[in-house]
Amino acid sequence: MSLSPAPAVDLGAALSRRAQSMNASAIREILKVTQRPEVISFAGGLPAPELFPIEEVRAAANTVLDRYGPAALQYSTTEGHPPLREWLAAQAGIPAANVQIMTGSQQGLDLLGKVLIDEGDTVLVEAPTYLGALQSFQPYLPRYVQLPTDDGGIDVEALEEVLKTTPAKLLYAVPNFQNPTGRTLSAERRRRLVELTAQYGVLVIEDDPYGQLRFTGEPAPSLYSLGLALHGDPDRNHVIYSSSFSKTLVPGLRDAWVQAAAPIMTKLIQAKQGADLHTPTFNQMIVAELVQEVLPRQIERVRQAYGERARFMLERIQADFPPEVAYTTPQGGMFLWLTLPQGVDTAALLPAAVERRVAYVPGSPFYALGGGENTLRLSYTSATPAQIETGIHALGDLLRGAL
Repeated sequence: MSLSPAPAVDLGAALSRRAQSMNASAIREILKVTQRPEVISFAGGLPAPELFPIEEVRAAANTVLDRYGPAALQYSTTEGHPPLREWLAAQAGIPAANVQIMTGSQQGLDLLGKVLIDEGDTVLVEAPTYLGALQSFQPYLPRYVQLPTDDGGIDVEALEEVLKTTPAKLLYAVPNFQNPTGRTLSAERRRRLVELTAQYGVLVIEDDPYGQLRFTGEPAPSLYSLGLALHGDPDRNHVIYSSSFSKTLVPGLRDAWVQAAAPIMTKLIQAKQGADLHTPTFNQMIVAELVQEVLPRQIERVRQAYGERARFMLERIQADFPPEVAYTTPQGGMFLWLTLPQGVDTAALLPAAVERRVAYVPGSPFYALGGGENTLRLSYTSATPAQIETGIHALGDLLRGAL
């Protein structure tokens, strides 16, 4: 029996408003173009694979299987593997009940957006800010307000003026070695930001995947710890902390966590149940085996390597780039930020860079409300010294021609 032709269905129209508001990651799209082996890519913020502790992970996996047997491969609780949560809680001086394990910090941002943002809520973000956060929050249809930044991070005087006139729901910030600029929010500004947001009733999401990767300068207190000191109780803290083992240990295990007050944590757990039930049990157990001894050694190894690569890239930029190009000097993390004279479009220059076998990320996608066409981001983490020298020289030639 043959079927009659079905009427055409407008599949695009069937998509929800949230789905229609989603955008592809500009960085992921650029990475597709730069997969050719001859292209030196400073585009992706990828940890250096040659630094991965492969043998230590292998040994930990065997230990987990020997110790836990089938339980390591079974479903588990949504909140996470208790020994891992307890270790994380001890580092922060809070109860384990205030720690939720996530499948990568990107999931944490997505679920925080889901439980905190209603359509039309005002979300304060740095200009520029982490593109992945914008991508996570956008389906929940917020209204963004950009906060000006400089080498000391968010301009807190400008933040105060915004808060006087804008009923904001939350502020999202990357205070340590920010993605994309590599800048660090100063200790004085951290304290003022926490005080102001508490005064005006604004939640803060502190995204801190790079905080352990400092290779110069003195560490500053986390926004979360300042909020905890201000309120005296983790269940009253208006600062939410998000971090990950992806940049310090290995990214492929996808283990991350969020620290938050009980009312927020309750809804995060429910949201995670709907998303994936729980982060893979086996992966969490492996990480729990590594945090005591392997993680500190790995952090030191990564710090040293990234510090050397950052310094070398800065030396080559100073030697090869035209003087009109300004750049940040990161104290840690994975990125530095270039600002070219107004009128230069770094997105339009990218194809010419790829022709010269070098790639970067144009800066404009990191601005929630547009702008930054004359900026770009470079990552130094996964390039060899020879690649840095060759790639920066090629970019210098390109930029001199553009200027």
